Amino acid sequence: MRETLSGFLEALAGSAPSAPAILGGGRAVSFGTLDDRSRRVARGLSDLGVGRGDRVAIWLPNVPAWLELYFACARLGAVAVALNTRYRSSEVGGILGASGAKVLALWPGFRKIDFLGILGDAGPAALAALDAVVVYGEGEEGDTPSKLFGDLKAVRYGDLARRPAYGADDARADDACTIFTTSGTTRAPKLVLHHQRAITRHAAAVARHFGYAAPDAVMLQGLPLCGTFGLAQAMASLAGGRPMVLTPAFDGDEAATLIKAHAVTHMNGSDEMYRRILDAAVVSEAGGEPPFPALRQCGFAAFTADPVKLVAEGDRRAVPFVGLYGMSEVQALFSVRPVEAPAVVRAQAGGTPVSPEARVRVRDPDTGTLLADGENGEVEISGPSIMAGYDGDKAATKETLTEDGFVRTGDLGHTTQDGAFVFLDRMGDAMRLGGFLVAPEEISAFVETHPMVRGCQVVGVEAEGGPGAVAFVIANPGAGFSEDDLRAHCRAGMAGYKVPRRFLAIEEFPTTDGPNGVKIQRARLRRMAAELEE
Repeated sequence: MRETLSGFLEALAGSAPSAPAILGGGRAVSFGTLDDRSRRVARGLSDLGVGRGDRVAIWLPNVPAWLELYFACARLGAVAVALNTRYRSSEVGGILGASGAKVLALWPGFRKIDFLGILGDAGPAALAALDAVVVYGEGEEGDTPSKLFGDLKAVRYGDLARRPAYGADDARADDACTIFTTSGTTRAPKLVLHHQRAITRHAAAVARHFGYAAPDAVMLQGLPLCGTFGLAQAMASLAGGRPMVLTPAFDGDEAATLIKAHAVTHMNGSDEMYRRILDAAVVSEAGGEPPFPALRQCGFAAFTADPVKLVAEGDRRAVPFVGLYGMSEVQALFSVRPVEAPAVVRAQAGGTPVSPEARVRVRDPDTGTLLADGENGEVEISGPSIMAGYDGDKAATKETLTEDGFVRTGDLGHTTQDGAFVFLDRMGDAMRLGGFLVAPEEISAFVETHPMVRGCQVVGVEAEGGPGAVAFVIANPGAGFSEDDLRAHCRAGMAGYKVPRRFLAIEEFPTTDGPNGVKIQRARLRRMAAELEE
């Protein structure tokens, strides 16, 4: 197997150039076309000065151009910085500034979102390293570059894709190629850096283990490519040599239609995604037939619902759900439950690692000793899919990567005698909101930028509507307090799923004196938030 991304795609295009790699929007993109267009885009990026080690931020929905840019960057030895289209000014600015992105690709009019306005609000410091913005569009939107600000150059994506093909291949297996953003326990998102070898080897392992190379396999790509969940799935689909059905943004009704129309056999997603798909399939089940007879494996991550109920509902409707495990640091689809296992086993997150080279162990967080099967502690993972480190943060990298090459996941779980493991919960205070892991400190830091606020603490809370955040706020003297103003402030500067559902004024945070100093009683704040929800 070729371990560079450009070699990976070139091999696929060479073996089946006319086979469809991507289906969507009424057209098919073959492996040969994907390879050719990525080479042309590589030439365009090279003309913009992009070379080895440079960063190109991709702020696009799920369109073929996302993958074309991704492979183009890899061919040049450059790094693709994945940006969520739901991010707003504070998030985009922070990531652009921290990564030092030289070029940014965006679709200004996607879903009528003012992406250029958001970019402008990010501030000069965030844009300091940017030389050019690649403007993507479809139809009339793709005809003329939008007017930009300052000295930024605007380039049409279509012009890049029409350039002569880049003849060279500058990729190396140990080149950095991908940056995911993830929230841990710090205020700023961490930039998780992966090498080309880690991406390609993991893609091949997932394709083998999940059965993506079966002659009739078809993948529904409803997960966003900007995250490890979506990108790992897309790369594995390509590694299997089979097509993915690409949707710009997930919609339950559309997904249900596409699963039937394309006889989709495999997909992965969150429990909320599956709930919407199953709701859309109710009408078609009037005759008692399974809603999606071609589906044979649906990997799921339970972020909001009871996984046991989800698996039981799937079994009732012949939709085979299996639990998964993954994170940006080890990539998504790291492990999976067998589809033939009993429902109670398939409902568990964790499973058997897809790579035979991967290793999972569990350590007692207090004593530091390794634990036996069945004993709960912090899960540690090694294998070919793990990250190179946190970009620009040696201290965080040293804290997370052990000397013998394991990732300290911060997750609670235990190993089992059959070589699998069980994920139980996060060990820290990180919250799962909108399907994404979010650090409370990230939200509280942004709330504190409002002149009304002297201090803020954010905690997660469970309610009938799913998990959410509650912000406890100490107001500046004489500033007054307005929950509506704080909510508007957050909606303008961060993704909607991060906006706290309530902002509560508080005189002082509850604290306790410990051996390491005064600590805020976050458990007490969580109880207060839970009582409010009740």
